Order: sequence, then C-alpha cells, then structure tokens
Amino acid sequence: MKRFTANEVMQFVRENDVKFVRLAFCDVFGTLKNISVLADQLPRAFEYGVAFDGAAISGFDAAPQPDLFLFPLPSTLVVLPWRPQQGRVIRLFCEIRCADGSPFIADTRNMLKDAVARVQQAGLACKIGPACTFYLFESDENGYSTRIPHDRAGYLDVSPLDRGENVRREICLTLEEMGIRPETSRHQQGPGQHEIDFAYSGALEAADNVMTLRTVIDAVALRNGLCASFLPQPCADAQGNALHVNLSLLRDGQNLFGGGAQARSATAEHFLAGVLRRAREMTLFLSPLDESYTRLGAPCHVGWSRQDRAQMARIPASADPDRAHMQVRSPDPSCNPYVAFALLLYAGLEGVAQQPALDAPLDAAAGQLARENLPASRAEAIECARNSAFVARVMPASVIASFCQPRQP
Repeated sequence: MKRFTANEVMQFVRENDVKFVRLAFCDVFGTLKNISVLADQLPRAFEYGVAFDGAAISGFDAAPQPDLFLFPLPSTLVVLPWRPQQGRVIRLFCEIRCADGSPFIADTRNMLKDAVARVQQAGLACKIGPACTFYLFESDENGYSTRIPHDRAGYLDVSPLDRGENVRREICLTLEEMGIRPETSRHQQGPGQHEIDFAYSGALEAADNVMTLRTVIDAVALRNGLCASFLPQPCADAQGNALHVNLSLLRDGQNLFGGGAQARSATAEHFLAGVLRRAREMTLFLSPLDESYTRLGAPCHVGWSRQDRAQMARIPASADPDRAHMQVRSPDPSCNPYVAFALLLYAGLEGVAQQPALDAPLDAAAGQLARENLPASRAEAIECARNSAFVARVMPASVIASFCQPRQP
C-alpha cells in the first residue's frame, strides 16, 4: 500500500475529483465512527484537527474535557470504491488528541502504535495476517437483517451450494482497489458463513485492514440485498465467527518461528509462552461479548498445539520459512483489533523479556489437558481482567473500566 504524505494527499484530492473526506476512528470497543468534511477543508484538518463531542462516544468519558480533535493520518489514504466515481470519497484514519494537543488516552489505535514501538525497541518486528469469518443473512422488506442464512453450504463448498461466491469475489476485488491484499477466501462451515484471510503486514496496518474489511463487507452485502454479521454466535446451532490472529516474529528479517528445515527460535517460544501466560487476563478484550462465551468452535484451553483446535494457540506446519507463524484462535470479530493486537504484543514481549519456558504441545483428543482453561463466561473474564497487574500496566484504567461495564451487541 502506498504511503502518502499530507502534501501528496492534497495533491491526490486535486487530481482525482475528490469531494468528500471521511475522517475515521473507532470507539474503545472497535465500532467505526467518522466525520465527513468537504475536500477543501482538508488542509485545515491536517493543521488544526476537526472537533467532535467525545462525551457522546462509548468509552471516551475519560476525556478531561468533552471536546476532542481528529487529526488525519495521511499514510492511511484510501478511496472508497463503492461511492460515486465523480465527486469521489476518500477515507483517512485519524489520531485523537485533546484540546491541548496531547494524545487522547482512550485512542486505541495509538495504544497499538505504542505496542509496535516497544516491539521495535526490542529489536524485533511483528507481522500479522488476520483471518476473519462472518455470516451473510437475507434482508427483510425494510432492508434489516433476518437470521435466514444466504445459503445452506458447508466448508469449502462451491456453487450452486455456495451462493455467496460472487459476493466474496466482489469483497476481495473491492479490497484490492483499496490497496489491501486479501490472500484467500472461502465458504466456511456454517450456512451462509464465509472467511477472508489477509496477507501479512505490520500490526497497525493489519488492524486497519480488519476495520476496513468490516466496512467493505457491510457495503458489498448491502449492495447485494444482504446483511452481514460479525457477532461471535449469530446462529445458535452453527459454527461461530472467529478472528484468528496469525502472527510472525522477525529479527533482522529472519522469521523466528522457523519453517521447513529451520528450527523455531527460543525467542519465538518465549513470545508464545508470554501470550499463554496472560491468556486468561486478556480474554475480556479478545472476546468482549456475552455470546463470545457460547461461540461454537471457540478454543477453551490455555495451551498450544500443532493440530488441536481446542487449544488457544497453534503453530501450524509450514514448509515455507517465510510463512511460519503462531495462530491465536480465541479472538472473535466483535473485538477491537487495536486492543487485541496490542495486548498480544505486550504479552509476547513480556515473555521475551522474562523468558518463561514453553510447555509441551497438547492434544485434548489424546487426553493431554492444559493446566488452565480460558474463562467460561464474560463475568469470569471481567474478574480476570480486573485482577490483572499486566492489564493494568499496559492499558488505560478508563478503557479497562469501559470493557467491564454491561455490553449490548
């Protein structure tokens, strides 16, 4: 994806008939928000920001004053292809600042930015390839979602059983137009359930891509008379939705998870051990809704495996050293990806620093049980988060408090 400067963004606006600019951000729970400005207001937005009422945004009550300001990030420029081509619309993600210019404490994108900086300070780089599942449902006469799946297909089925293949194709092509690389797409196990996997990128870009994916899926579904759902368990008797986090760790360009004949490094093992050690404490933020804990297909054990999907983490086999990775299986698409990725990075870095031993791989089917299970309910996850010195150290208290409040999907 091309990285723009502020001057290049304004030149792009002039040369490409851009009329509207969406200044995008998310609340602490990962719900996308935006303010649209006319293109001629963009220079002022870059210099002074655009004000909004922080008191009206979920989880932003930590602001000392309600007035907050959006400052667009030029490197995040994308054109919205589903909007008119004459009088184009572009989108820029923003950082959030207080009236005195200081960073806003509940800006979760900035939280991930800080975690990425910590990874770099440790002499490492982290690449993430998210894999997101979602459902497509029929719409009613008013355009609202029913719970009638778009098809009755199953895992890797094709047309005519898979009625969503053209929708997936349109989603992937739209993402490509926006400079985002989807790597694979498929029908998943549930009726009307689909998955799109991203190519690996830096953690910030990966989280931006998840936010963009939700927007694109919603837009394309609407254009096809459908409604999308990212809820953890939208169909009570079918597979739930997951947001698998495929994560590679690199030092000097070398993948520390190995692959092929290359052995996994001790640093990679310590990173994974750190994630597992903080798994229960992080669960509230990776699985934030009540129905996250009834999700069919969700892992339940705090352990790792090569094949067992009941464990929180896997290290899948890879013949290609560049693609060797760990996969964290517990998050679902209702999470805030900036928060989820930041916590995984901080937990892994703690493991690298403290060097805990990585336990042996487990296989529940063979009777190899983990010493701990993930929280079985949101109430249990809240208790784990509230009692966590790790979470308190890496997350603002106001954000933790917001996640501990009752939530509606």
